[in-house]
Amino acid sequence: MLSGQITIQKLLGSMKKLDASDLHIKVGIPPTYRVGGLLRPIQADPLSEHDADHLLDPIVPETLRPRYEQTGNLDFATFNPEGDRFRVNMFRAGGHTHAAIRRVKAEIPSYGELHLPRVYSDIVENTMEGLVLIVGVTGSGKSSTIASMVEHVNATRAENIITIEDPVEFRFIPKKSIVSQREIGIDVADYPTALRYIVREDPDIIFIGEMRDHDTVLAAIQAAETGHLVFGSLHTADTMQAFSRILEFFEPKDHGFVRHALAITLRAICAQRLLPALPGPKEGHDAKIVPACEVLLATPTVRELVREGGDTDLPTIVSQGEAGMQSFTKALCDLVNKEWVAKSVAMDYAPNRDALDSMLKGLQVKGAALLTRIKSAGSSGH
Repeated sequence: MLSGQITIQKLLGSMKKLDASDLHIKVGIPPTYRVGGLLRPIQADPLSEHDADHLLDPIVPETLRPRYEQTGNLDFATFNPEGDRFRVNMFRAGGHTHAAIRRVKAEIPSYGELHLPRVYSDIVENTMEGLVLIVGVTGSGKSSTIASMVEHVNATRAENIITIEDPVEFRFIPKKSIVSQREIGIDVADYPTALRYIVREDPDIIFIGEMRDHDTVLAAIQAAETGHLVFGSLHTADTMQAFSRILEFFEPKDHGFVRHALAITLRAICAQRLLPALPGPKEGHDAKIVPACEVLLATPTVRELVREGGDTDLPTIVSQGEAGMQSFTKALCDLVNKEWVAKSVAMDYAPNRDALDSMLKGLQVKGAALLTRIKSAGSSGH
């Protein structure tokens, strides 16, 4: 028995009561929850090496245990009797087992529950094919956002939806759509194998849990080129970094091809960051964390810039708010004005503190001249 009668089942069960998003297991400290964005250790003795190495034993799938022994890393999902699912990442550090466990609520959240802007719904309703990317750092809510978008399709359209996930987090119950969820390591060996066969499975909608390398990015682009709607996630801080991240997976000689393909297939890139909310219920929400969202939509001007490598001009396009686009600065300004987030918190997350301060004071920097120049150059070149 572990010291202090601590069990992984009790720790997971307490996450719902505490409204904790994450649980961290590490040698030398007590089990630690993340609540409202802040780390809070439980009142217990620090975990010994033996405790940390064996705490997760009851929930590790036997079929996956050899992978952890060989690689020192393992992702899997588990659930408790209350219906909550948990995404578990085990990793070896200092010769012992550490873990980061994310609680995934049983219900798939709606756009409103996630406090996402209306444009997210518009993207799904108006997009039948192409590539939609949700990007952000770890813990930014990418999985919940994509799940809400896929569920929107499931509830409103008759489509064949196939997901490839590592691990499966949200479980979709087929409504108007058919939904097949393939989990890496259980249903299929790896991403390349799953992606090799996916177009033979007659999908309309494809969800790739994480675009993590050359093969997954190329497969996503090719599937979007052939008339599928592809949702994918990338680990980047904002929409602009998504382009450089994608290009990193390819040789320089292939960058022209990739840019051309993205200019054709890309529909939207949505980046998000989760911020601690002001305490107490506010008009429109009672959450402990709220998202700041940056949205880039593939307008004709954006497609031309992507094709020609004009990425540095994209922030100006986004800042103009055309067709529902939105910059992080604008999103942060709105959160402060609605009193959902403290100004000091918004400043800490702002990509440009001076720009946010100016916007909050109503002194937005106008970029109309640059926007006109970009559009003029695009139209004259074609």
